Amino acid sequence: MTAASIATVRQASSEQVLLAGDWTLATMPQPISTLELRLRELAAGNPQWDLQAIARMDSAGGILLWRAWGRQWPASLAISPGHHSLIERVGRVPGDGQPVRSPKRLAVLLTIGGLALAAVSNLLGLVALLGQLLLDLAHLCRHPGDIPWREFSANLFKSGAQALPVTALIGFLIGVVLSYLSALQLSTFGADVFIVNLLGISIVRELGPVLVAVLVAGRSGSAMTAQIGVMRVTEEIDALATMGVSRSQRLVLPKVVALSVAMPLLVVWCSAAGIVGGMVSANLQMDLSYGFFIDTLPKVVPVSNLWIGMSKGVAFGFLIALIACHFGLRVKPNTESLSAQTTTSVVTSITVAILVDAVAAILTRNVGIPL
Repeated sequence: MTAASIATVRQASSEQVLLAGDWTLATMPQPISTLELRLRELAAGNPQWDLQAIARMDSAGGILLWRAWGRQWPASLAISPGHHSLIERVGRVPGDGQPVRSPKRLAVLLTIGGLALAAVSNLLGLVALLGQLLLDLAHLCRHPGDIPWREFSANLFKSGAQALPVTALIGFLIGVVLSYLSALQLSTFGADVFIVNLLGISIVRELGPVLVAVLVAGRSGSAMTAQIGVMRVTEEIDALATMGVSRSQRLVLPKVVALSVAMPLLVVWCSAAGIVGGMVSANLQMDLSYGFFIDTLPKVVPVSNLWIGMSKGVAFGFLIALIACHFGLRVKPNTESLSAQTTTSVVTSITVAILVDAVAAILTRNVGIPL
């Protein structure tokens, strides 16, 4: 390999620049910025360029010359056909500050198409992950000794037991706020006693499951995505594959099962805290006795509402864990991808939980509502 060289020949009326050697990334003088500055200074005098002595040139050398020429061909240029075509290809690539501009009519279609393709890709990934989980369950049913009890119990503790304080606090405060605002309206019409109906149905059936889903998606879902994503960055998942350990059986399945078990229990816990908060607020605001509240609640809130809330909890827990693990496995080996996939995981989990809750509310509109 011959190093790239620059020679200048001054003639009577003009200046000639002779380039020779190998103009490749490995042979060009370092730093490249100094070489580019030298070429720009020579190009400012509009000289005659002679590139016929260049033996080899790669895209780095072509880009360097094209940028030094101001992204246009010089007036006088002697160059071999092969090098000419290389620089010509380089010139067709948009440079800095020259983004590819698509027609305005196609911009909207391209955006929608990109979002649709991303949605389909994620949906296919979720279906594939779900299928793998079913295969893992079938394997564990035939080989109970392979059940990852430690992973399951660890995830159950992290996503369930450690979430009890924050869910109780949020549930209690929501019950207080809802009771306080409802009391202001009900007292206007002399319907104070109906606050038990309002609090019981709204908290047990809707607010409890949705609040827990949002909290768990932001707390446990993001932690699951980040944990699996860090394992992707540090190549721990590849190490598991090398040792013959199933990543879905050891990482995904315990998280999905643990959160599916913990979520309905958290829903009951949060709903109970919300009822207690509403009862305390109703007693302070409307002088409604605790005994009346406790005696009236099971009469006006059928137990089917509790089953609906717990069923939503199971569905939310399964979907949140599945989505969190899916986006965790899609993390690329860099920190930017880790943060982006974690954010996408939380947003997607909350959106899916609200959509499922809306569908469930429509399907169960005639169940558990006393006439």
